[in-house]
Amino acid sequence: MNHPSESVTRLIECLDAAVEQGSVEEICAAVKKGMVGLMSQGGFELPAEFLRQDPDSYARHLLHKTDDYAVVIMVWGPGQGTPIHDHDEKWCVECVYSGTIKVTSYDLLGDGTDGIVDFREATQVDAGKGMAGALIPPFDYHVIENATDTLAATIHVYGGEMHGCHTFARMDDGRYQRQRSALSYTV
Repeated sequence: MNHPSESVTRLIECLDAAVEQGSVEEICAAVKKGMVGLMSQGGFELPAEFLRQDPDSYARHLLHKTDDYAVVIMVWGPGQGTPIHDHDEKWCVECVYSGTIKVTSYDLLGDGTDGIVDFREATQVDAGKGMAGALIPPFDYHVIENATDTLAATIHVYGGEMHGCHTFARMDDGRYQRQRSALSYTV
């Protein structure tokens, strides 16, 4: 088994090479391929301090950032999840490190210029260890949740550090109110 710092070094080397690709689609494909490859080789280990959970909400731990990307480790307790949200116009590749998460993607209906939108569920995936997916705006509206009774952890690589995003609160009439939500890291 590799030491956690060796695993992180290999991950960063992989990501540094991936972001040298041309288009956003090529970058996401290279990031996804690299992360799935690292996870499938076995012995990939994250440092324990990045796997701490928060009993009140899913945990967000910044692992690494450059001018081109940011790596955030998220830890999901049983039943924890997000509202429908976007990625603030940043691409993202998400890979399951441990456990199982459910990712539900949505299509935005209408333009939402008044802050009120409708969504249609597009896909739902139960993703286990080593599975990864990419979200490229404008197709990045989704929910992530741990629908199991065991802890789960995911690795998220964003096309830049995210300090906030849009979240969508369901209204009584079934439509959604867009709101700006700040993001922070778990201490």
